[in-house]
Amino acid sequence: MPKLLYARPPRDGEEERQIRRLAGARHAPADWIQRAQIVALSWDGMRGSAIAVQLGCHPETVRRRLRRFNGEGLDGLGDRPGSGRRPRITQAERSQIIALVTTTPPGRLRWRPWGELEADDEAGPAVWTLDALTAAAREEGIDVARSQVRRILLKEGVRWRRTRSWTTSTDPDFAAKERRSSACTPTRPRVRSLSAPTSWGR
Repeated sequence: MPKLLYARPPRDGEEERQIRRLAGARHAPADWIQRAQIVALSWDGMRGSAIAVQLGCHPETVRRRLRRFNGEGLDGLGDRPGSGRRPRITQAERSQIIALVTTTPPGRLRWRPWGELEADDEAGPAVWTLDALTAAAREEGIDVARSQVRRILLKEGVRWRRTRSWTTSTDPDFAAKERRSSACTPTRPRVRSLSAPTSWGR
């Protein structure tokens, strides 16, 4: 008969708070949530077999995850990177990437108080695309792939669409205007700012 295995007691209050917060999270990776739930339920006194039934997984999965947590703590909730596989990024890094979508792209023209259109970085992207977000995340020290950025934002419910903006015209004779040209111009729906976490260009 296999020996009963339980999660070791939390090292401190912060470790317990992080585990229980992750166990009840809605937007974290599903596998991380399940592993945190395994630990939290074990802390609550539930046996491994009962945890497996409640979470719909194999009892050996519960035992393996409890052993990993007992030996490695919070790091044991993640997967060990295999050959050629990009390591998972942390939840804090995910939050940084999501926060990037709410910022103004460095290359976007903005009206300055002195009445001129200028960008913070004329060489930077004028709209957020997957490539631009990936590059920005890497500049902040996050080792992430374009496909990872896409998955993270899709899980957050962020959608993208093709962006049309007068600030990115390639016409050499183009003259930027602050307001619409005239009342006779056909009315078109205004494009929402990409600083809101609802969409980005591609």
